[in-house]
Amino acid sequence: MPAVTAPVSAPSERLHSLDALRAIALLLGVVLHAAMSFIPSPVIPIWIVADNDPSPVMAVTFFFIHLFRMAAFFLIAGYFAHMLLERRGTWGFVKNRAIRIAAPLSIFWTPVLMGIIAALLWAIWIKNGYSFPPGPPPPPLTIETFPLTHLWFLWVLLIFYAGLLVGRALLGLVDPKGRLAAGADKAMHLLVAPWGLPLVAAPLALVLYLKADWFMWFGVPTPDTGLVPNLAASVAYGMIFLLGYLTRRNSAALLAAIARRWAVYALLALGLGVTSLFLAGGPVPNLLVPPTQSLLNAAVYAVAVYAAAFAALALALRFLAGKRPVLRYLSDASYWVYLLHLPVVMGLQVLVHDLALPWPLKLAAIVGGTAAIMLGTYELLIRHSFMGRWLNGKKVPWRRNPAPPPAPVTA
Repeated sequence: MPAVTAPVSAPSERLHSLDALRAIALLLGVVLHAAMSFIPSPVIPIWIVADNDPSPVMAVTFFFIHLFRMAAFFLIAGYFAHMLLERRGTWGFVKNRAIRIAAPLSIFWTPVLMGIIAALLWAIWIKNGYSFPPGPPPPPLTIETFPLTHLWFLWVLLIFYAGLLVGRALLGLVDPKGRLAAGADKAMHLLVAPWGLPLVAAPLALVLYLKADWFMWFGVPTPDTGLVPNLAASVAYGMIFLLGYLTRRNSAALLAAIARRWAVYALLALGLGVTSLFLAGGPVPNLLVPPTQSLLNAAVYAVAVYAAAFAALALALRFLAGKRPVLRYLSDASYWVYLLHLPVVMGLQVLVHDLALPWPLKLAAIVGGTAAIMLGTYELLIRHSFMGRWLNGKKVPWRRNPAPPPAPVTA
């Protein structure tokens, strides 16, 4: 089994395990969105189309991917935020995040939203017998109704970055000798351990318990509408972003400890995940039953979120530490695929949802078609152009220069 590569602060550092985790989470994101049209949901639709061959298997698949995926992304994001601040300082960090996060959000939001609306209108047109029914106009665009779509991740990241910079500045004023930071470093050895996760999860559990309309089956409410993220998402993802940031301060020891405990994290995540699914009502969501406020449900699910995120990190550190060209390529392509995959997935779901085919074939068509379109456009349009430098920080030449021939040996 590959050993864990202990991070160092050298500029050439490359964490292959985190690259691999990012690539896997990318692929699972496509599967998650593709699965939504196959989730059985009698009476109340949960997606733009309901496939004619629903499957509880895909409902369970959605539940478990949603349990950990975004938490794992924010964990990685916090870690790399600290690394970037180390290397470039505050103003370099601000410039980099403006180029790599704020600019893609502002530029791609409009075409992504147009693609989503087109897929939605196509689904409505088919459902209404190939015509558009009369309906009320869309709600006015306000702070509360702003449709961030799946790009909410970038918006919330920007909010966390701003909070991080403000917090660092204030901490420098009130704690110039770094005593609080040193105390946080000591506490991290407990907080990231499996037995410390209930402490980490306590704020999220309380927020979920107090949220009257929380449906446990759908987990942490997605902040995809409105410019002010909901409290549950802010607490859930803000906490694990901070844990990722603090992990970097003592990364060699903490990541090694996390990797050693991979089996404990995995068993804890699996056990709590299955328990959460059972407490949420089983593999098929029942939206006709009003949500119940249960502290047990909220506590179990909150700990499951963090356990699953750390299990994903631990498994990547333990088993995916070496160089893997395929996963590295997918990691490089992940940003492009993330930005534009959702309209493609939705369009393919509309295209196949009424076909007389079993759901595994249709799922394969949606996921495979999306992968082919997104990776094909990445290779042809992004990787080898200025777009690759913009989104990935580098432009890969079409053809690498061959190694120079060896110098002739002279007597």
